[in-house]
This record gives sequence, structure tokens and C-alpha cells, in this order.
Amino acid sequence: MRPKPLAGIRVLDLTRLLPGPMCSMHLADIGADVIKVEDPRQGDYARDMGGLYASINRNKRSIALDLKQDAGREIFLRLADTAEVIIEGFRPGTVDRLRIGYDDIKPRNAKVVYCAMTGYGQSGPFRDRAGHDLNYTSYTGVTDQTGGRGGPPVIPNIQVADLLGGSLSAVMGVLAALLDVQRSGQGRYIDVAMADCTLAHAVLPLTAHHQRGEVAPRGEDMLSGGLPWYAIYETADGRYVSLASLEEKFWRRLCAALDRESWIDAYHADAARREVLRSELRALFKSETQAFWIAKLESADCCFSPVLTLGEALDHPQFQARDMIRMSSDGVPQFAFPVRFKDFTFDVQSPAPAHGEHSNEILVELGYSTPEIEVLRRNGAM
Repeated sequence: MRPKPLAGIRVLDLTRLLPGPMCSMHLADIGADVIKVEDPRQGDYARDMGGLYASINRNKRSIALDLKQDAGREIFLRLADTAEVIIEGFRPGTVDRLRIGYDDIKPRNAKVVYCAMTGYGQSGPFRDRAGHDLNYTSYTGVTDQTGGRGGPPVIPNIQVADLLGGSLSAVMGVLAALLDVQRSGQGRYIDVAMADCTLAHAVLPLTAHHQRGEVAPRGEDMLSGGLPWYAIYETADGRYVSLASLEEKFWRRLCAALDRESWIDAYHADAARREVLRSELRALFKSETQAFWIAKLESADCCFSPVLTLGEALDHPQFQARDMIRMSSDGVPQFAFPVRFKDFTFDVQSPAPAHGEHSNEILVELGYSTPEIEVLRRNGAM
């Protein structure tokens, strides 16, 4: 078995809650030695949010450091000497005031990849503004486009800005910078703004705005409900099914499976005919249960799917076959790392760490003696 993709890479994670811990968990899952650097008093306050902390902090170690004390800062700097990656999620300027910013680390470790994750970035009039996922999606036009036709904007169940704009964008930047270190020998500073990264993925609304000068009303664009064959329909038992028969070949297959070949020509019809079709589809799907439509259409290869609950998704044969659900040793269900590598099998090697659980272990690795650690603990530096 080959080593894990990031074996030997040390990551210092100064972030809390979302999206930073999710970013570092992805890195830990593929082999990085991720060390959570936590304040001795509170630490990561996601611990107070039920199972969230356990779900996004597996495979990591935790050290508690007071970075406002010289002794705590010195420990961090010694850790930074051994790290390939540092991830921080403070407001702009905070790490510089603590004297642990990129300009403080680079002279000591020229190869370090230093990733700053903030809501609005290190520049611009909003650089110091607080925010959360809903703020970022609202400022970028994403919230305005989210919801049903004629209805109000809605809050998605998945944090688009935090996880797509933050976690995954940061992982992309970190991995690209690590590759560059191999070629150039020089690290990089990475400025990840969740608002920027969310806006950059709104490609279909941008295309519509460019072509028409505006986007379609909420729920009426091509992939947000405007097409009757790319839509959600209620069934007789109050459940729902989804159609995504976007290409004509899939629409033809759907019509054949439904015994409605007369609908095929509607694919090229005008808006009025499409609205008639929408009503006909709505009435048809409302006439039978979700289970009926699953039995009739799921194998028709026409881009049909039932709208499942999360519990149903966890039990679904597809995700069971893909081994997407794991149980950690502390009894918390976990999603597996979703990207598959040949010659690497993901596992939950350790559950999310307790606050400062590995402080002594990490300090010993840095060369601190037991008496020195006891002094640091007495003085509140850890």
C-alpha cells in the first residue's frame, strides 16, 4: 500500500467552527498531520453544537496555546518551523498583531503555505466586517436566486459559502501551493474570501446577466425551475420526485416510460406550451405515490430520482456500496472522504480530539521537557 497522499505534511489549523475545520479535515483524511491550535480557555466552540465538532475534526490532534503570551507564541513559532501549511480564520490583521502572521513565519520557514480564510478577504471595504454563510450568499446574489417560483428567498440546508466558497476553495489553493513548493522551493500566502469564491461559482446567473442584462426571476431560470423537465413534483403521498431530463434524449426516454409520447414535441415548444406541460406533469405525478414512480422510472435511464430524506440516503444501496458512511470509535456517524484514490483506503483513525488533548505529546515532539511543560501549564500558556 502506498503512503497516503499527504503523508509527511504538517498542517497548523487556527480556525474554528466552519469552514476552516472542514478544510483541515479533508487534508487530515488524506494523510496530513493536522494540529488544531486552540485557545486554552474556550477552544473551538463547535464543541457546544452537538455532533458538529465530532463530524468535522476527526483524524486531528489538539494543542492548547495562549498566543497572547510570549511563551505560547514561541511554541507556535517552533511548530510553524516544522509545518508545511498554516490555516487561519481570524479577521484581517489579527495574526499580525499576535506576531504569527505570514511575514513573521516566512523568514523562519520559506516553504510554508499560509492560508487566510475570511468572509470578504484581506482587502476591500468589507475586509473587517463580520459575517456568516447567509451574509455571503446574500451579497453575491445567490440567496436571491434560491427558492421557488413566486416565493421568497430561502436558506439552503447546505452552507454553500462556508463549504463550497470556504472549505473546498481553500483546499484547492493549499494543494496548488504545495505543488508549487515542490517546483520552486517557495511557499505562498493564500487569501481565501468566502464571498469571492461563492460569487465565482454563480456561472449560470452570470451568463444570463451578460446575455439578457438580468437573471430570470427566482425559480424561473433554466436550472432553477424554468423548465418543466428539470423540476420537482409532489406525489400522492406528499413526497416528491425530481426530473432532470435536460437533454432531449433523456426527455424522450421519460416520455416513453410514462407512455406520453405526445409530450415529446413540447421540448421545442414555446413558453406557453411548456407551462401546459408543467401542469400535466404536476397532475400525473400527483396521481401516484413516490414508491410507484420509483418502481416505474428509476431504471428508465431518464434522469429521474426520488427526493430522499437524509436518513433514506444513508441507507440507500448506492451510498452503502460506496462505503460513504463510517462510524468513529466514539460512536458518531461520519461521512467518508469522498474522493477515491487508487492504493489508498480512507479510515477514521481517530475521533475528534478533546480540547488540548495532545498538548503534552506535541510539546515533547518539539523538545520540551516535563518540567518545562509543567511551568507552561502553571503560567496559563497552554
